[in-house]
This record gives sequence, C-alpha cells and structure tokens, in this order.
Amino acid sequence: MTEGAADGEGPMGRWSDADRLSFWAFHLARRRDYMRFAYARLGSDADAEEAVDLAFEAVMAHWPRMLRMAHLEQYAWTILKHRICDQWRRRRRRPEPMDTAAFEAALRDQAEDPYELLADFIQLNAAIGSLSERQRDAVVLRYRIGYTTSEAAELLGIEEATVRSHVSQACRRLARVLRAGAPGTPRATADTAPREENP
Repeated sequence: MTEGAADGEGPMGRWSDADRLSFWAFHLARRRDYMRFAYARLGSDADAEEAVDLAFEAVMAHWPRMLRMAHLEQYAWTILKHRICDQWRRRRRRPEPMDTAAFEAALRDQAEDPYELLADFIQLNAAIGSLSERQRDAVVLRYRIGYTTSEAAELLGIEEATVRSHVSQACRRLARVLRAGAPGTPRATADTAPREENP
C-alpha cells in the first residue's frame, strides 16, 4: 500500500472514519490469504506482493462503492485475479527460469524414475490448466494452499456448497484428462496466461 493511503491522502482522505476503518479491517483480514494465493499462481514473493499491493490499491479506489455491494468479496477477488494476470503478463516480458520447485521436491523420492515424474508433472499441470477459472481457484485454495471449504468459500465470496461443487467437477475433469493419457492431454504452453473473469 502507498504511504499516501496510510496518511489519509488520495481517495481515503475523503472517506468517513467508518469507511476508513472498514477498509483497513478488510486489508488486515485478507492480505495474508491474497498473498498465499498470488504466490501459488505466480511462484515469486516479489511478484505476489506487487500484485496484491496493486489489488488493494484498486479496492481502495472503489471501497465506498464496494461497501454497498451485495457481493463485496467476489468483487475484491476478481480485482485480485486481474492484478495476478497483469503481473503474469509483465513477468512474461522478462526472461526467468522455469518454476521447477514441485518437480525438484518429487525428485527427492528416489523410488520413481525422474523422467516419468517430469512427464506426470507436466501432464498434471496441463490438466489443471484445462479447468475453468473458478474450479482452478477452488482446487488451489483447497489442495495447494490447504484451506478448508469454509475458508475457501469466504475468500471467493460464494457458498460452501458451490466450492464443493467446483472441487467435485474439477476432480472429475482431472480424472478424465489424466485417464486419457498424454495424447489426449491439453498441451501446456508458455503463452497460456491464467484466465480471468471480468468484474
């Protein structure tokens, strides 16, 4: 967040005390979760922090209007997703090594052939890339970050039953794609950016 925002300059300077307090309460409640999700999608602390900071700046620009929305959490989540996509696109313009952390972790298990592990890792990532955006969000929150269904639902601004439905559909989709094997697996490419939904 910018220094001016903390000092009451900019849009926040025109807010009521209640609006200001509610914004900082939301910031405090959501920043850690947003950082964890952004890191899971971007794989870099610096990129995640920049995306989250920009997301909160955008939320701050719309906060008084957002307070009147029926689905504030959904709107804020969509803003975060847009900033993650923007950051991903900016990052693609500069060279960087492939994120191989998951593969390297799997290599520590010497019981399996590392080349088979790499093929499985690529196939799984391609399968995850074939999910809808909401399904992928639910899977990342539930299984990569480890949130409960209720925690994921609160972040996404949707009902727990909807999260369970997204996860169930995602698991069925992944099972179908992975059963089909490598020939039927959607090819993962470096140009496939995270998909987003408009606010």
